[in-house]
Amino acid sequence: MGDTPDNENTRNQKHWVAIVLSTLAAAFGVQNRNNLERDFSSDSPWPYIIAGIVFTLVLVLILAAIVALVLSNI
Repeated sequence: MGDTPDNENTRNQKHWVAIVLSTLAAAFGVQNRNNLERDFSSDSPWPYIIAGIVFTLVLVLILAAIVALVLSNI
């Protein structure tokens, strides 16, 4: 009795959404106990590490673009 591809895709999407939400919560310094326990009971920390690196890179690029835009209008 295995999972259908649709059920597995939905589960994977929910997993990635949970990782993104946990990354955003970590960036703002807020997290509830249930999510913290869910994150730390994960099989591998790598999805969270990769999400954190991607978030940091996107944040730096957005800030650099804002600074470049402001400085170009001076």
